[in-house]
Amino acid sequence: MNRRQFLWNTCGAAAAAFASPRMLRAQTATGPGFQLVDVTTTAGIDFRHNSGAYGGKLLPETMGAGCAFIDYDADGWPDILFVNGTDWPGHRNGRSTLALYRNNRNGTFTDITRAAGLDVELYGMGVAVGDYDNDGFPDIFITAVGQNRLFHNTGRGTFVDVTRAAGLAGRSAFSTSALWVDIDRDGHLDLFVCNYVRWSADHDVFCSADDGAKTYCTPEAYRGDTCWLFRNRGNGTFEDVTATSGIFDTSSKSLGVAMLDTDEDGWMDLVVANDTQPNKLYRNRHDGTFEEMGVKAGVAFSADGRARAGMGIDAGDFDRSGRMGIAVTNFDGEMVGLYRSLGPGLYEDVAVKAGIGDPSRHRLGFGCLFADLDLDGAFELVVANGHINPSARRANDVGAAYPPLLFRNQGDGTFRDVASEAGAAFVRPRVGRGLAAGDFDRDGDVDLLMTTNNGPAVLFRNDQRAGHHSLRLTLSGTTSNRDAIGARVRVTAGGVTETRLVKSGSSYLSQSELPLTFGLGPRDQVDRVVVDWPSGRTDEFPRVATGRAYRIVEGRRLTEDPPK
Repeated sequence: MNRRQFLWNTCGAAAAAFASPRMLRAQTATGPGFQLVDVTTTAGIDFRHNSGAYGGKLLPETMGAGCAFIDYDADGWPDILFVNGTDWPGHRNGRSTLALYRNNRNGTFTDITRAAGLDVELYGMGVAVGDYDNDGFPDIFITAVGQNRLFHNTGRGTFVDVTRAAGLAGRSAFSTSALWVDIDRDGHLDLFVCNYVRWSADHDVFCSADDGAKTYCTPEAYRGDTCWLFRNRGNGTFEDVTATSGIFDTSSKSLGVAMLDTDEDGWMDLVVANDTQPNKLYRNRHDGTFEEMGVKAGVAFSADGRARAGMGIDAGDFDRSGRMGIAVTNFDGEMVGLYRSLGPGLYEDVAVKAGIGDPSRHRLGFGCLFADLDLDGAFELVVANGHINPSARRANDVGAAYPPLLFRNQGDGTFRDVASEAGAAFVRPRVGRGLAAGDFDRDGDVDLLMTTNNGPAVLFRNDQRAGHHSLRLTLSGTTSNRDAIGARVRVTAGGVTETRLVKSGSSYLSQSELPLTFGLGPRDQVDRVVVDWPSGRTDEFPRVATGRAYRIVEGRRLTEDPPK
């Protein structure tokens, strides 16, 4: 029996019984119940990020670039996309482009960048994946220093640059993270884009170190810039509604964005991580406009009232309250922010009492994500770390590389860093930036993908050791957008409910896969699955077997979704 068959099929008679989080953890008390194995080389991944650094100490060189799991050919197997930088004008050494790796469905990947039409040079930053024209194939939006790009998926294995045709050309900025979201629930995905600071190579500020030599500036040296919001007209073009939507704010220095439903009204809201400026929470008013309520909601500042250097961000129901909390990575000395929902539109930073604050205090976090890595039904929090200054000096460490953090959810409101127990390869120090999750080998658990600044990407395979089961759900909208982005799914078993949101964006410059994975411990059946679609429709499915993958089409039945 192979590893996938074991993980999906093995269970005893006790599997039908409900086990509490404490009971599940008692079974794996000797370790986290999984190992993260570096399979980059054996998988055929050979990508290295190019920051363009040549000694000029230009600000974008510190930021890195993102990655994404994307099923570009709609075969049910997640493929991988990497964003890349490029050499600066006058300092050309070679060619570096985006990179698309096709999943061979056997644990390996093939680089098909050129054949897919993505052999494109630009100073890329982030990626957002979404089927904006509802044709069944995911499209790609790439943020950049300069002109962002929209690549339309032809459905024939290739992409076409439609930036100008879509009405998105002619806007030059230092764009970072982005996401697709249906703000008006008309069934068409709209586009939100973060912008960092007003920077260009021609207007680079000289910042010096103690010896007078040039060094990388902090964001305080530059003016902020507004985020952008583009409404999808439904005909392949977009309208810039930034000024009329309540999003316009030139004080922002935005690096990360996540979607959530903060007031539980079925309309998607947005939370933005800002660097040295207050974080923003935009509440959807249902009329195409947003109310900024970061301060009122309690997410703008740290617990002691300071604006931190927000980098990455994710939202998820980490306490199984049915409400989404928020994690924000910050600078060295500032620790990760963990905001627990106290009710609609109100949050409390519980990082210190949850056990996340102190271990993250002397890390510089970028990508972050919630993922149930041990399949016990509770979200872990993973953080990619890495300094912006290669010559940074800290206690017991020199340089830019940091180990990642992996906070295992204890099920009682606290977390424990188990990175060192998850595998020697995982805990190795890196200059981490982007971070994404996806089940690339379709064995029922989520794997991790990490980018490093000016260095190689890493693919970690998640190997389960506790025999836990999962439920994998892929959603397709009919009245709602085709990707079902914004759909809320609740899975109930033994009186406990897990809540997940189909979402674009999150982390830092990156995107995880759209299918949802629910960890169910040893249970072989769930009582019910409830889907609240963006259109307002609710579908419910009773008595669903675990250890399988399913597809749910809006308004229709749930069907098994075996690998193709």
